[in-house]
Amino acid sequence: MFPPPQAPGSLQVRSNMSIACVVGHEIVGRAVRVGENVKHIKVGDRVGVGAQARTCQQSTCPDCSSGNESYCHNEMVNTYGSIYPNGEGKSYGGYADYNRTNGHWVFRIPDALDSAIAAPMLCGGITVYSPLREYGCGPGKSIGIVGVGGLGHFGILFAKALGADKVVGISRKSDKREDALKLGADEYIATDEEKDWVARHARSLDLIICTVSSANMPLDGYLTLLKTKGTFIQVGAPDGGNLPPINAFTLIPNGIKVGGSATGAPWEIREMLQLAADKNIKPWIQERPLKEANQAIIDMENGKARYRYVLVNENFGKH
Repeated sequence: MFPPPQAPGSLQVRSNMSIACVVGHEIVGRAVRVGENVKHIKVGDRVGVGAQARTCQQSTCPDCSSGNESYCHNEMVNTYGSIYPNGEGKSYGGYADYNRTNGHWVFRIPDALDSAIAAPMLCGGITVYSPLREYGCGPGKSIGIVGVGGLGHFGILFAKALGADKVVGISRKSDKREDALKLGADEYIATDEEKDWVARHARSLDLIICTVSSANMPLDGYLTLLKTKGTFIQVGAPDGGNLPPINAFTLIPNGIKVGGSATGAPWEIREMLQLAADKNIKPWIQERPLKEANQAIIDMENGKARYRYVLVNENFGKH
């Protein structure tokens, strides 16, 4: 199929992979058409697209004008399934031979990063990198990562790469302890199996990034792990958005802050990719042909992924 004409501010990518657990985004391929207003990408470059396809990019937008584009409330077009304004059509994602995305949200992949390594960073990776960086992960800090999975394993990798003194993996069971330690965690807490985990680890962490999406998680226990003035950031999205109740007297006497975080702005994504290249960060991935997309989703739901499935487009380079 001949690709459609290019708009001046967009470029087209021949897709060679996407990720089953986030249907249609986290795309890496080669730029085959580039709009005349795009200056940072040229035809032939290896590029990636994450979770967003376009935001308003207006100087009057408090988010886009301050480097917080991933929070734009004026015009948020996701990589797939969104409707462009002004009758421009619908956004289509990466389960295809081509993808067209606004150039502001297309990123050149550093040469040192393999495509299969870079792809899951474009949503999963940035989802944890952004709050780690925003809330001061680095030397002198102790970081907790709740959930050792597709997002959480990125959290451990990036927390260590950013120089945290201590990184603690937190999960319900002990079956991921060995994986967490191999990823770089210094300690591991199995909340369902360690009866005194709250008392043993109380007031030991500066920052917790929670990737778990459950309304039944022991949230009050997690908050007890924070030091005075510590911060808890939720990135996992529970069904319906419901979280466990929080007791005000867990927060007030300790000065604890609770917040949330979305993905990340373009400048953060570029920074993350360069850090991954410089530090040789390698997420745990399993490559599968795109024709196995349905089975990959089933396997992911059954907890078999360790820790990201990467779907490889068998048609890449054949057009």
